[in-house]
Amino acid sequence: MTTVRFQMEGERIVGFTVQGHSGYGEAGSDIVCAAVTSAVRLTECAVNDVLGLGASVKIREKDASIHLRIPGGLSAENESVCQTLLAALMVHFASLHEEYPENLTVLEED
Repeated sequence: MTTVRFQMEGERIVGFTVQGHSGYGEAGSDIVCAAVTSAVRLTECAVNDVLGLGASVKIREKDASIHLRIPGGLSAENESVCQTLLAALMVHFASLHEEYPENLTVLEED
């Protein structure tokens, strides 16, 4: 199962961790893992490559995890864009969870 944990500071999403393999299909043809990976990569590219914000990204192959944390002290505009991106990612993962509840869990943590 893939577990997604969104780190919260009050109402602010400050980052997320995605860990594990969904187990929906064979490696290389697992549509749940592909959907999760694509969404994570899009979000990371938007935050770091497009906005240039330098979010911290840690990838650990040994436990199949990726962690992203947005920096503090962002301008109001960049903060708003980041919150929109992260909220959209959360909604996307919640929708995937509804379709594949045995393969994906989504949590919020303070």
